[in-house]
Amino acid sequence: MRQVSANPDWYNIKLPMVEIFETVEGEGTRAGFPTIFVRLFGCNLRCTWCDTKYSYPPEEADRVMTISQIVQEVRKYRSTHLCLTGGEPLLYGEKSAALIEALIDIDSLTDIHIETNGAIDISMFMDRISSPKVRYIVDYKLPDSGETDKMVLGNLMKLREQDELKFVIGSEQDFAEAVRVLEQYPTMALPLFSPVWETMPPHKLVQLMLEHGLSRVKLNMQLHKIIWDPAARGV
Repeated sequence: MRQVSANPDWYNIKLPMVEIFETVEGEGTRAGFPTIFVRLFGCNLRCTWCDTKYSYPPEEADRVMTISQIVQEVRKYRSTHLCLTGGEPLLYGEKSAALIEALIDIDSLTDIHIETNGAIDISMFMDRISSPKVRYIVDYKLPDSGETDKMVLGNLMKLREQDELKFVIGSEQDFAEAVRVLEQYPTMALPLFSPVWETMPPHKLVQLMLEHGLSRVKLNMQLHKIIWDPAARGV
């Protein structure tokens, strides 16, 4: 793999945006760390339990920003962790890659984790970008999401030890499918099981994990929904 430095010519590339803000990371292995969130507009999925419906149509993008403007906004914050999310942040292909490369060039950032929905092939991004700062968090959609058939299974085998594979679990059917996927498609990434609180109480998910001996799987709670109102934005 080759490392490409951000080309200044790309800084004029425009991307539809929802918001840029600073808070603590709510989930995953970096949960609790102060983090800058860069949320792009647009998504190619329509999950039944989505909690960011304001990030895709029929809503409209809050604004359009150039990569240069995004970088300038990010530099205003002091956190060293950054989460690139959406919507689906890899939806824009070469433009998304250019943004990631521009963020890599921000010396103060030590960790850039990209939350992607599992329906985008990450091969191009992993081949083009080799910075140790960058990690991928693939959100594998289970039956209750209504989007299982959109998953790019090849992504699972491309993930590395520093990456994460998240399963949002809303039912025992979802749980069984997550276990099956992990058995059938071994991955080096850390598996995370995240409960849909309304239909899969956390204590029930823990019980299922223990019953099935899933010692390599991490329970993934969403801290931001505990600290703030679950519907709150910008937190």
